[in-house]
Amino acid sequence: MRRTREKPSPERREKRNRNIFFIILATFIITLILLIIRILTLNPDAENPSGRDATDYIVMALQCVLGMVLMFLPSFVARKLTLKIPSSLYAVYVVFLYFAIYLGEVWHFFYRFAYWDTMLHGFSAISLGALGFSVVSFLNKDEHVRMSLSPLFVSVFSFCFALALGSLWEICEFTIDGVLGVNMQKFALEDGTQLIGRAALSDTMWDLIVDGTGALIASAAGYFTILRDRLNGNGKPGAKNTQD
Repeated sequence: MRRTREKPSPERREKRNRNIFFIILATFIITLILLIIRILTLNPDAENPSGRDATDYIVMALQCVLGMVLMFLPSFVARKLTLKIPSSLYAVYVVFLYFAIYLGEVWHFFYRFAYWDTMLHGFSAISLGALGFSVVSFLNKDEHVRMSLSPLFVSVFSFCFALALGSLWEICEFTIDGVLGVNMQKFALEDGTQLIGRAALSDTMWDLIVDGTGALIASAAGYFTILRDRLNGNGKPGAKNTQD
């Protein structure tokens, strides 16, 4: 007889997500300490086998600091606005920061692996689309909210929500590049050679295209999920449809 796999309890999931947070935070802190030691002990006259100078290590240290600040940002905003962020969603966000900032920027995975940036944008777009869908779907099912939104409206909202946040991230990358002198938008090659014209815009535009594709996948999945729930009688009863 085949045994069914038991789902982990909420307490176990909470503990797992908390462990993920502290492991990634420890990785940022340890790397930052090692980078500071490296900066303080670096001999500018000696030949460095890695080809990096003090400026490179300072930028890497600042990227670690940025990653830690972004890790605490959602909890700070949630406390200010008295919101409750699901621990699983928070864990996904922290893992994304680890792959994007720690591996992607600090250890240059964006240059080492051609599709690293595309993979991250696709993952984030699907996650953000699912988040937008979940928020509106939750309100749609809440008995205290006197409205019932059509599946199409919920799907269009989740698509726009994910694409808007993807565009906001590109604005953040542009700002960070200007303030810290880094190359998050990949307007230059790894050796510092500046790209010109269409080539300089290619990374940003492909990021937005992948964001849109991921958002479309998530919103389409959400659309059919709502339709299935309504066919199974799981929609919100007795609500006034705002689309009529």
